[in-house]
Amino acid sequence: MSKPTDLVQGTLDLLILKTIALGSMHGWAIALRIRQVSKDVLQVNQGALYPALHRLEQRGWIEAEWGESENNRRAKYYSLTKSGKKYLQSEQANWERLAAAIGLVLKTA
Repeated sequence: MSKPTDLVQGTLDLLILKTIALGSMHGWAIALRIRQVSKDVLQVNQGALYPALHRLEQRGWIEAEWGESENNRRAKYYSLTKSGKKYLQSEQANWERLAAAIGLVLKTA
């Protein structure tokens, strides 16, 4: 198994937005989902996750509300706002275009 990969700056926001586009989640569940979907390649630590969630909330792309987690603990649940959905669509398209271009260079260089 390969070691976990550090995220390229700016990609964490996109991954969080994509993850909660499926439905509201608390922070730990977001990190766990990213890890599971990436087959343990991407691991988000709390020191990066919570500042990113705060930043996204300040920008109006996500909103938070208190709820109860699976283990009956109080947790903040994050969900995508309308402007967050719009931003996610735009950034996902940009990312896919960039990844395709990098792939082309790596195949031919």
